[in-house]
Formats: sequence, structure tokens, C-alpha cells
Amino acid sequence: MRLLTGIQPSGDLHIGNYFGSIKPMITSQNDNEIFAFIANYHAMTSLNSGTEDGKKLSHFTMQSALDFLALGMNPNQSTFWVQSDVKEVLELYWVLSSFTSMGLLERGHSYKDKTAKGISANHSLFSYPVLMAADILLFDSQIVPVGKDQIQHVEMARDIATRFNNAFGDIFTIPQHRVDANVATVPGTDGQKMSKSYGNTINIFGEEKKQQKIIKKIVTEAIAMEDPKEYKDCNVYNIAKLFLNENEQIDLQERYTHGGEGHGHFKLYLADVMWEYFREYRETRASFAARPDDVRDILKMGADKARAIALPNIEKVRSVTGLSY
Repeated sequence: MRLLTGIQPSGDLHIGNYFGSIKPMITSQNDNEIFAFIANYHAMTSLNSGTEDGKKLSHFTMQSALDFLALGMNPNQSTFWVQSDVKEVLELYWVLSSFTSMGLLERGHSYKDKTAKGISANHSLFSYPVLMAADILLFDSQIVPVGKDQIQHVEMARDIATRFNNAFGDIFTIPQHRVDANVATVPGTDGQKMSKSYGNTINIFGEEKKQQKIIKKIVTEAIAMEDPKEYKDCNVYNIAKLFLNENEQIDLQERYTHGGEGHGHFKLYLADVMWEYFREYRETRASFAARPDDVRDILKMGADKARAIALPNIEKVRSVTGLSY
């Protein structure tokens, strides 16, 4: 099964990103054909056109590559590239625009939500679903793992592909979205879903002391140290259990119900567990960071693999639409 996913380079990864999408994707490399790209064209929808934003996008793109390689993205087993390195996606984006009604885009929930939050209502944001459709259709993607907020975009891609196929025959594979109900929803430091939008994240990579400082800010109930504590609704426990096996979870539960420890003790425990969990990943990331040219070579290799799929497909599109002569 071919799965495709795009990762916007938007800064530091947090543990919500890891358990919600990255870890499942890395694990699925063993059983599926993974196509994963750093969506730097898409990231431009939330940036201005100034020089500083350009530098930021370039930096975040390399940072995303380092993060994903460190966390287990296997460039030999999967296809991993930067979106802008496969230019054919822009050609297909333009062609598909002719098969996309204004009404379809005007019904886009994401566009409405983002403009309501003050993001500039420009053309790239409005036509984002068409570029996403090009990303999906160019590579014969069968499954697109998404969060619930992105289901509509996959449905739009299906609609656009169906219109194109009705006109020219079975050119595109019609994709299916996949929302994994078993994927963890990671609580943030305030108990809401962990999100940069809420400012409640705990980053994967960074200084140990800074990480400890953030963990100490996790919201907990005020209960006397000697009293037993409820673990089921405790933000600290619900984050910690993601890093623990079944026996370790039971041990922590007993510490809660026994009493004699405060939430501060559990926060220190979480900090230690999390720091140790990502130790190997930090070392791998540092190794890649010391070899940026090797990382660029890996991304180029991924782009070459992606283009090997894209070129025959774009040639079919050119042929049926009259763009080749």
C-alpha cells in the first residue's frame, strides 16, 4: 500500500507531533510504501514575502529533515524529499486548477478558519487544496493519513481527480483518507490537545533544563503530598504513560494512589523518562546536523526517486490535455 504524507516545516517538533503522526508513520515503513515530503510550498501560505521569512523557511526545511531522519525516517526504505525539488507538482497544480470549481474551494473549512484567525486571504491559501491534490495524485497515492481537520482536503482531491478522469480516462488513482482512531491525542501542559496554537507544547529536541522548566508548568491539582492522588485525569500521568510499558504504567499508578509524593515528584519523573527516551534520537540528530551536505544528498536522492514516479504521470497528463505536441 502506498501512503503519502506531507510535513510542513514550521519549527520545533513537539511530542504531540511525535505520538500523533511521526511514530505511526515511522513504524508503518515496515509494511507500506511511504512517500513523505517536507511541504515547503505549503508552508509559504503562512509566511510573508520578506527576506526574514525566506531565511526562516530555509532553516525550518533543513531542521525538519534533521528531525525526521533522527526519529527514524529511512531514506533507503521510504521516499523522503523536499516538495520544491519536484517541480512537476506545480505543473500538475496548474492543470488541476482547470478542473476545480470556485464553489469547491469556497467551501473549504481550513481557508475559512485561517482567515478568521487573521491569516492573509491570499491566492495560495485559497488554492491550497489544489496543490495538496497535486501532491497526492502525482504519486499514485492510495492512502493519505490525516487528522480530522484535513479529511475535506482529501475529499477535494478525490473530487478533482474524478472530474479529470471523467474527461480523459483513468489517469489518476483515487485516494482514500485514513484517520487512525488509535493514534494518541497528547495533552498539552494545560490539558488541552498539545498544539503550537495553544502554546502548550513540550518539544522533542532542545536543552534539558528548558525542557524541565516547561514540564514543571504542567497544570495539576493542588493536593497535599501525603494524600493519594488520581492519575486518570492527571496531565502529568497522561503524558508520561506514552513513554512507558504496561508494567511501568502500573508502577506509576501505584505511586499516585499510595500517597507520599507530590505532583512535583511526578513531573521530575516525567522529565527524566522523556529525556532518556529521546537520548538516541538526539545523538542521531547531532550526527546528521554535523553533516549537512549528506542530508542534502539524502533529500536529492529522495527527490530523484519521487520524480521517477512523477514524470510518467505528468507525461500522461501532458498528452491527454494537449500540453505535449
